[in-house]
Amino acid sequence: MAAIRKKRKAFVEQSDCVACGCCVKVCPLGAIQIISGITAQVNMEKCVGCGKCAKECPASVILIQEVDA
Repeated sequence: MAAIRKKRKAFVEQSDCVACGCCVKVCPLGAIQIISGITAQVNMEKCVGCGKCAKECPASVILIQEVDA
């Protein structure tokens, strides 16, 4: 049986996000956008889980988690 590959993706705790845009500026793939000036949203198709957004987030509300590929 083949091993299940895991991919890393960024997840925003949207209830705590203040939509400051710091993550948008550092994302090398443009995978994050601010929705309605309220919260950041990650495009899972573009995200490669590099972690730059999580490091940059002043509110520490972005987590990098493994997901099934």
